[in-house]
Amino acid sequence: MREVGLAALDTALAAGAPVIDVRERDEYLQVRVPGVTLIPLSEFVARADEIPDADTVYVICAVGGRSSQAASYLAGRGINAVSVAGGTVAWQQSGRDIEAGV
Repeated sequence: MREVGLAALDTALAAGAPVIDVRERDEYLQVRVPGVTLIPLSEFVARADEIPDADTVYVICAVGGRSSQAASYLAGRGINAVSVAGGTVAWQQSGRDIEAGV
């Protein structure tokens, strides 16, 4: 499983790559990276068929622990998945745009 930084995530988002947020719904509603899709880690295995077919799938959580688990799971299924280092916390602290609410 690979880990990428925020600059790589910026590029991926601009290119329309899928970004899966594996935090729980309440965390997602508080703050998120614009354009991510929520599939909570607690539902991840049951909903893995919802992962889009793409060259690379980016996985993000709060700081990187849960996204690493999810990316490793996807890699085990033959999907090129990467975890975003620092997660949503690093994204927000960097001053990048965020979304909140529904």
